[in-house]
Amino acid sequence: MTLIPFALQGLYTKILYITMSQKIRIKLKSFDHNLVEKSAEKIVKNVKATGAVVSGPIPLPTRKRIITVNRSTFVNKKSREQFEVSTYKRLIDIYSSTAKTVDALMKLELPCGVEVEIKV
Repeated sequence: MTLIPFALQGLYTKILYITMSQKIRIKLKSFDHNLVEKSAEKIVKNVKATGAVVSGPIPLPTRKRIITVNRSTFVNKKSREQFEVSTYKRLIDIYSSTAKTVDALMKLELPCGVEVEIKV
């Protein structure tokens, strides 16, 4: 490890903070957990190939939505049926990205059924 002169330490930490604070956050959502996992693997593989630092994929809590409906149309209120829809989510953070990283993300083809949300 090289020593940094005391006069330049403040400047060095500012530069380090600026490069580390510019991050790209990608959220993936899907009803199928296999699609989310495969998409996250593709993104991480392509971003690492460009030389950027990747954190993730981080699994976020699965949201389960339960819908209850009557089995019959007119009578028998006590007879009901329940359906469940699970939403799986993953979070990927990309640090020290370059123009190559952004181009790789733009050209990436993900399977349909995966919602991608990107924040810079």
